[in-house]
Amino acid sequence: MANPETVALFQIVEKYFPDLSDKQRQQFLAMYPIYQEWNGKINVISRKDTPNFYERHVLHSLSIAKIIRFVPNSRLVDVGTGGGFPGIPLAVLFPEVEFWLVDSVGKKMRVVEDVARQLGLSNVKAVQMRAEDLKQKFDFVLSRAVADINTFWRWTSHLIAKKSRHDMPNGLLCLKGGDLLEEFANFPHFFKFYELRHYFSEPFFETKKLVYAHP
Repeated sequence: MANPETVALFQIVEKYFPDLSDKQRQQFLAMYPIYQEWNGKINVISRKDTPNFYERHVLHSLSIAKIIRFVPNSRLVDVGTGGGFPGIPLAVLFPEVEFWLVDSVGKKMRVVEDVARQLGLSNVKAVQMRAEDLKQKFDFVLSRAVADINTFWRWTSHLIAKKSRHDMPNGLLCLKGGDLLEEFANFPHFFKFYELRHYFSEPFFETKKLVYAHP
């Protein structure tokens, strides 16, 4: 049973995702103490961010689901996942979707493996590797503030499968913040910004964006 503090903090997720199953709700509630425990060993998320865990890490990750609902059996890769964001929260929300969480840092992958195990996420595969060395194909490549768009495209565009099964063509879905016009000025492929302030009322989301790009 989750403690009252965790339940209170989790309300911000339920505000925007009210239709969670009991299992999903329990998985999300279990997430906070697991990450707190890991944070005591290695710095998975910023210490000062811990009270904002559900807003700034879980809800921010889930914002992708406000733009696209992934169909069952699709395959996604979260590149530079760090401690598992956005991949872990999305794997809870989409249990019939396969998630590869990729990072080159071994200790971060140990966190991801343990969190996925404790939450019972059989749809998560933790891979310690550089994205450039991956050979598999995916419907979408996910990231959260990993690199500038041209660098990230160079690392990951070979991972995008040609055949799409969603209304949006396969591509990149990147969570970013701030003014992106200069960063995207010389990006030669299709891209679109989704302003997260249109979906969430909290000040944290005022400057946050989801960027969709495809070949």
